[in-house]
Amino acid sequence: MGCFHSTAKRKQLPGHEDPVYLASQTAFSVSEVEALFELFKSISSSVIDDGLISKIFDLFDVKRKGVVDFGDFVRTLNVFHPNASIEDKLDFTFRLYDLDGTGFIERQEVRQMLVAILCESELKLADETIEIILDKTFQEADVNQDGKIDKSEWQLFVSKNPSLLKIMTLQYLRDITTTFPSFVFHSEVDEIAT
Repeated sequence: MGCFHSTAKRKQLPGHEDPVYLASQTAFSVSEVEALFELFKSISSSVIDDGLISKIFDLFDVKRKGVVDFGDFVRTLNVFHPNASIEDKLDFTFRLYDLDGTGFIERQEVRQMLVAILCESELKLADETIEIILDKTFQEADVNQDGKIDKSEWQLFVSKNPSLLKIMTLQYLRDITTTFPSFVFHSEVDEIAT
């Protein structure tokens, strides 16, 4: 994170929280937050519902107000930052798979996620193959064999299968300003490393 020093009075845009404040709450630098704002503007005008978008929207709608504003976008994207904690990544993935919000991951929810991931990847598996994957997953993850995976079982399962969290780290978020040079612009904020 770091210390930040403003060289000018910032003009606040609607739905655009102060980048200095957002940087202080996340693993992003001020310039990265400003670059993310450009990305947010382009994404927010072109979202298409692909089946899971409403669940992802709910996860991004941190303040539960029915709108994903820029602050929500940065705070949620923070979980994918390489410096974000494993606990945050575990919590996010658990909430992602817990589609109905019961506090448990049930077989049907894993099925829905698996089918959505396969569709997104343009892969097709036979129903029997999907059932085998579900059986193996629940045999390993559902320690108390009650037909659902609770948070502690999820943590244990992920610790044995760390590849499940691999997709939760987007290395290019470490310095989004060099990854997406078209988003680089002159900041009104000077960053001071600590």
